[in-house]
Amino acid sequence: MNIIGRLTRDAEVRTLSNKKQVVNFSIATNDNYRNKQGERIEQTTFFDCSYWISSKVAELLKKGTLVELIGRVYTRAWIGKDGEAHAGLNFHTSQIKLHSSHKRTEGESTPVNKRNDKEISQPKSNESDKDDDLPF
Repeated sequence: MNIIGRLTRDAEVRTLSNKKQVVNFSIATNDNYRNKQGERIEQTTFFDCSYWISSKVAELLKKGTLVELIGRVYTRAWIGKDGEAHAGLNFHTSQIKLHSSHKRTEGESTPVNKRNDKEISQPKSNESDKDDDLPF
């Protein structure tokens, strides 16, 4: 399943008793439609997400970041301390694609994409690219 949404909080890394690490974060997805009366209805769904492959991704997953996730969804139910029944949606994430950085305030710089602590640079066009006969 693919879902696209914004992180509702910064990602957290948890270390389990068996020394495995999991990245936990949550996202909100938005959907809107018009009902029979023509009114616009907006619906937000929240997912608690887990990512087990690499804990380094947590550095990039900040509140407000737009992400596309591939994985599987499952539900959970529990009784809270208050005795009330609760339910939630979990998303076991196998792939993460960043679509934007977190929302910035004025004067704040855009975070640098990193892979193995090295900066990833955008490919630069060659002079010979300008001489192509391609229409695009």
